[in-house]
Amino acid sequence: MRITVSVNGTEYSRVVEPRLLLIHFIRDDLGLTGSHWGCDTSNCGACVVWLNDTPVKSCTVLAAMADGQRVRTVEGLEREGKLDPVQDGFARCHGLQCGFCTPGMMLTARWLLDHNPDPSEAEIRTALSGQVCRCTGYENIVRAVRWAAEHTRIIEPDVE
Repeated sequence: MRITVSVNGTEYSRVVEPRLLLIHFIRDDLGLTGSHWGCDTSNCGACVVWLNDTPVKSCTVLAAMADGQRVRTVEGLEREGKLDPVQDGFARCHGLQCGFCTPGMMLTARWLLDHNPDPSEAEIRTALSGQVCRCTGYENIVRAVRWAAEHTRIIEPDVE
């Protein structure tokens, strides 16, 4: 079947098998390998992307379900050559070790900060609870999200 999907602001049209998972479409068809394929059962969260501004585990979404929709991957966090504060926070606060879970963690953290600019530690942990990190113990991930919250500037449009 033919699908058309906007990924990180670029529209792609492809012919795909109806059973193709969104994670495989993103990685294999589009070559965007920042999102990772981990468990294939929606347990780990390494494959989280945004579908129409909502985090989803792309190993449980068919590519056909994204037809006509907007997808944002970890590659879409960086804007105009500048890291998103979440990306910067993960680097500055050592929020990653092996990096396998990092793309999904970052997208979930960005979503959280977009909806709650000043989350508590408990709120951060709750938001990230659907994602597994096997290396860090989460302490530095939580610090990274707090750092990003403190360094995210909301840019207001010019009002005349």
